[in-house]
Amino acid sequence: MSIEDIILSHDQRGISALRSYLPHSYCDDAANLILDSGRKRKRIAIITTGFFILRAEAPETDGPLGALAMAHALNLLGFDVIFVIDKYTVPLFETHTEKQYRFIEFPITDHETSKKHAQHILSEVKPSILISIERCGLTEDCRYLNMGGKDISDYTAKIDYLFIDHHTTIGIGDGGNEIGMGNLFSQIKALPDFLSEPALTRVSKLVIASISNWGAYGLLTALSRLCKQNLLPSVEWEKEMLSNLVAKGAVDGVTAERQCAVDGFTIDQNAWALTQLNRILKTEQIS
Repeated sequence: MSIEDIILSHDQRGISALRSYLPHSYCDDAANLILDSGRKRKRIAIITTGFFILRAEAPETDGPLGALAMAHALNLLGFDVIFVIDKYTVPLFETHTEKQYRFIEFPITDHETSKKHAQHILSEVKPSILISIERCGLTEDCRYLNMGGKDISDYTAKIDYLFIDHHTTIGIGDGGNEIGMGNLFSQIKALPDFLSEPALTRVSKLVIASISNWGAYGLLTALSRLCKQNLLPSVEWEKEMLSNLVAKGAVDGVTAERQCAVDGFTIDQNAWALTQLNRILKTEQIS
C-alpha cells in the first residue's frame, strides 16, 4: 500500500472521495515543500492545532498527537518550532517533555483584531512554513462550524489569518471543515451527504486522511523517505502521549468523552496506521 492508501484507510466520513482531486502522491508534495522552505531562509516552523468539541467543552485528541510528532521531527531537521494555539488547547501542551518548544496563545477575538495579531506574529517570527493539523477553518460567511453544522466561533481563535497572509503553508484535515480544505471547496460542496459549508481557507499543499493525526504521520513518512531518516514516532510513544492528552482534558472527537480514543477509534485501532507506516520505512531500511 502507498502512504495515501494507509492514511485514507478505515474512512468513516467519505473524505477519500476527494483523493482524485489531489496529486497522486500528495504527501510527497507536502514533504518537499517543508524541505524547500528550510533551504530558502532560517528554519522556523509554526504549527497549529486544536479543534473544540462543543458537547464536551474541550479540545479533541485528533490533531495534538500529530502536531507533537511533527514538531519533534522538524526539530530533528533543524527547525525551530513554535506552536500557535488558543486558550483551550494550551493546557494539552503543558507537559514537562515539550519544554523545548515555544508557544504563542492566539486570542479569541474579532476579525480585525485577529488579522492584526496574525500580521504581528508573522512579522516577529518570520516563519519559513506554517502547518495546520486538524484546525477548524473559516467558512464562506466567516464562521467556524463543526461536522454537525454547529457554530463554534466563540471557542475558536481565527488562526486562519496566519495562513491567508503566508505563501508557504500545509493543511491537514479529515472532514472538510479544516484549514486547507479551501483548496477543494467546490469539490467538497458537490459531494452528496457531506458538508454544505466547508472551510474556505486555502494552503499551498493539502493532506487529507481518515484521521488528521494519520495525515501528519503520512507526511512524516514521506519526509523520512526524502531525508533517509525515520522521523516517525513509535506506537508506544503515541499511546503514552494520547494518555497524557486525555489526562490534560482532551476528549474523543466522536464520543466527546475523556477516553484514550481518536475519532471513535480505540487506542489500539488508532495505532494501526502508525504501525503500517513504520513498516514501510523498515522494509525500505530507513531507520
